[in-house]
Amino acid sequence: MDGFLNIYKPKGITSFDVIRFLRRKSGIKKMGHIGTLDPAAEGVLVVAIGQATKLIEFMMDHDKKYMAEVLLGKKSTTYDSEGEITELSSQKPTEKEILKVLKSFLGKIEQVPPVYSAIKISGKRAYNLARAGEKIEMKKRNVVIHSIEMNDYNYPIVVLLIHCGAGTYIRSIANDLGEKLGVGGYLNSLKRTAVDNFIVDESCDMDEIEKNGIEKYIIPIERGVSEISKIYITQQEYTELQNGRFVKKEMPKGVAICAAIFNNTLVGIVEETKDGQFIKFKKQIHLN
Repeated sequence: MDGFLNIYKPKGITSFDVIRFLRRKSGIKKMGHIGTLDPAAEGVLVVAIGQATKLIEFMMDHDKKYMAEVLLGKKSTTYDSEGEITELSSQKPTEKEILKVLKSFLGKIEQVPPVYSAIKISGKRAYNLARAGEKIEMKKRNVVIHSIEMNDYNYPIVVLLIHCGAGTYIRSIANDLGEKLGVGGYLNSLKRTAVDNFIVDESCDMDEIEKNGIEKYIIPIERGVSEISKIYITQQEYTELQNGRFVKKEMPKGVAICAAIFNNTLVGIVEETKDGQFIKFKKQIHLN
């Protein structure tokens, strides 16, 4: 069984709890997820099964969409409701003030990840170091915010719709919004509504899988490369690539990798050789 599942992860469990559940229900061990959701978050969790797990590394950079509820007037050590909360201000920002600040988040921005995050520092998770009382300085990273809109505002709650690139911490956006408004803020709740073209309206919940099994909800493996450039290969080219040979073929200009399609079927991910004249398998897909 090869393909993807678009699971609606509920609040209160980890992303790996979902994997454990699916393994138990299906008996399939070869699984992995694309983009972790914190236990307090809910929404789309894309799970790769079987040969689809070979595509995970190529899907981690895909865009994501969120609905984020930010609580203003308070600050949290973890940038969300799980941390130590401090009252900062009772001042009520206007919609106009919030909209003005939101514009500053658009495009490529520098973001400081939360101290309580899974980022590794000298081989250790930042959240473990923080819990041990160690002082940590998180390095800024570049992230991309394609759009950020105010969906609703009823002080102290402002609801944001965010379309962002990989590696973006929505908790940091919530904290930074509060700081820029001068009143403090933290992420009160979070729902991921899309991972690339896997959208929340097409997701299935764990109760449905408990009742019907997973086979009914498997999404074809080709869905995972819908945003990757395609290159079509012949029988001879496929045979040579399978045997580890280089094939003289040009990739689309400026493209690092392509999804190789043979006989209308995804057979792998290919890349150019250093001289740019040949292609070779970077990852081969073996489908039944």
